[in-house]
Amino acid sequence: MIHLKNKLIIAIDGPSGAGKSTLSKALASQLDYLNIDTGAMYRSVALLAQQRRINPHDESALKALCADLSIEFIRRESSERVLVNDVDVSAAIRTPEVSLLTAQVAASPAVREAMLHLQRKMGEAGGVVLEGRDIGTVVFPRADVKFFLSATAVERGRRRFEELQAQGITVDLQQTIAEVEARDAADTARTLAPLMQADDALVVDSTQLSIEEVLNKMLKIVKDKEAGLAE
Repeated sequence: MIHLKNKLIIAIDGPSGAGKSTLSKALASQLDYLNIDTGAMYRSVALLAQQRRINPHDESALKALCADLSIEFIRRESSERVLVNDVDVSAAIRTPEVSLLTAQVAASPAVREAMLHLQRKMGEAGGVVLEGRDIGTVVFPRADVKFFLSATAVERGRRRFEELQAQGITVDLQQTIAEVEARDAADTARTLAPLMQADDALVVDSTQLSIEEVLNKMLKIVKDKEAGLAE
């Protein structure tokens, strides 16, 4: 595997609510790496499908859309931006409408194949952090460092509950935990891109740890690996 100096390919997988997005951003920032938000890539396809009035079940139309698609991640000061065909769509891909459409678009084999190709192209030289559910098993099975973030369903449900409450949304804690458990079952059982832990992934259980504590653990592992490459 060819690297830019001693910069690594870092894969972060794990279930919903384990802190993957927060930690991938923080880790990439600390290392001055590129954070590749794979979820944002699928959201970007959904946004274009919406704008072009493409049926999310039309495989040929989605394949054609992806064939003429450019996605770029850039960091401006402390914020990360997503550019699609040179247009900043960072806010547009986070609307409720796009969120709903993303699940349908992401189920398309043509879209997943196209995004897999783009993710590998973006990350092949190293200096990247990618997070998802099959990064270490499918996208980059030979990633230099693989993390599998974990936490109990109860803890992840509690985090989601507090997040929704902070947004002023009335929710029930036990129902939120049940929804997390149902999401886990669906993510693990689905045929296309199921949630999987790579055999050589380093498992980090964040149930009893703060974001800062988990980040420090991850940073030490990556720094040790970088040092080994530099020798």
